[in-house]
Parts: sequence; C-alpha cells; structure tokens
Amino acid sequence: MKEKGVKKRLRSSLGRSTSDRIIVRGLDLTEDLLGKVSLGDVAFLELKGRLPTAQESVVFNALTVTLVEHGVTPSAIAARLTYYGAPESLQAAVAAGLLGMGDRFGGSIEQAARILQEALAAAQPDADLGVIARRIVAEHQQRKQVIGGLGHPIHKPVDPRTTKLFALAAENGLSGRYVELMNLISQEAATAYGRPLPVNATGAIAAIASELEIPWRVCRGLAVMARAVGLVAHLQEEMADPMAAEIWSRVDEEAQGGDSRSGQD
Repeated sequence: MKEKGVKKRLRSSLGRSTSDRIIVRGLDLTEDLLGKVSLGDVAFLELKGRLPTAQESVVFNALTVTLVEHGVTPSAIAARLTYYGAPESLQAAVAAGLLGMGDRFGGSIEQAARILQEALAAAQPDADLGVIARRIVAEHQQRKQVIGGLGHPIHKPVDPRTTKLFALAAENGLSGRYVELMNLISQEAATAYGRPLPVNATGAIAAIASELEIPWRVCRGLAVMARAVGLVAHLQEEMADPMAAEIWSRVDEEAQGGDSRSGQD
C-alpha cells in the first residue's frame, strides 16, 4: 500500500531524449532506426519492446497493411465531412474517422482476440480445440451475441484478405493454436447458424496478433494505426477532388425532401 503523501514515480520505457540523442525502446533513433527499419517494424518495437524477427516483420506488417484502405467507408466519410466543416484542422478530421473504429468496423479485432485469448488461457495446453470452439459458439448463440471476426457483407464466400494472412502466418511459423481455434469457431458457427460464416480479415488479424502475443486490449489499436494512414490519404483526395459537399447535399435532399441546402449553418 502506498504511504500517504508519497507520490508514485512517473516512468516510461518507451522513449527519452537528451540534447543530442533520441532513444526509442532502448535504441538510438538516428543510428539504429532511421533508414534501417520500416514503420511497421517500429510499431512492433513500440508494442513489444524489441524489433521483430524477419518472419514476425513480414506477418506484422501484413496485419497493419490489411486495414489501411477499404474504400469510402463510414470512417472515411466521417473524416471527409469533418474536414469540410473544419478545413483548418486535418488532425480533427482524422480523429473523427478513427472515432468510428468500434465493434462493427475494425473493433471486432478486439472482440475476436478476447474470445481466443481468454479461451486458451483458461484451457489446458492439450485441450481439444473443437470442444472449445463448440462451447464458444453455443454461449454466443444462447446470449444472442455476434461472434467477432466472422462473416462479411461484401466478401463472400471467402474474405481474400483472410486467405492471404493465414498463408503468410503459416509460411512464417506463426500459425498455431489461436489460428486453429479461429478456424474451428468459423466451422462450428456455420453448422450452428446454418449458413457460411467464414473468418473475416479482423478475425484473421485477431488470431495472428494473438500468436504474436499482443494482448487483446491492444488489438483494436492495430486497426486504429492502420486506418489513420488511409484517412490521411482520403483527406488528401478530398482536398484535390472534394466529395463531402455532395454527400451532404444528397443526404439532406433525400432525408428531408425538396432542394438541398446551398448555404451554411
């Protein structure tokens, strides 16, 4: 118990600076990282406290690249509309897009990773994964809860991103019990619900991130990091070829009828 009046020492192992050096996770930024390490590898370094192996680098970079861009999604629309209203604040527009990274878009990585990590943490090392998968599906079905990481409204019957990610994980020695359990959950869910429910990209990322021992509470952050890059690109396109005003006009006209607005609030 902390003594009354004694302040906790504030410490961070992530980085520090002196007059002539910047240290990131114990490495010299200018000597060890700049020009030598990719952005994805630095993200891995920040999260794990070490640079990735060659195999981990391939797989982790693939995870982050997967969710950078997916078209004019709700997060991209939110960013564009925010920029339209506040063109002086690009960072606010990016933030607006990131705020929509919830359970339906991107955040399902966290849901799926939590299911996988908590299930295996509570099981014996040699537990039957098929039994665990059936229990997970039955529990979600009983509670009428969606199983994170399964199905996709566009990519049917297979999410092409999942196929590639699982192949890369296998090729690089990172396809273990988490990946196996995710696939078994998909199979059991398809049987229980009577329709195909393939593992989607967020489910694949959740499983592989779990193989990389990234805590489930952090896994949503992978989507946030990746989508931030894509949102900046959407805002660059918005500057050159705007669509936000047209989106607003059409929504206003169709939602309320009559002519769209041409003025401001």
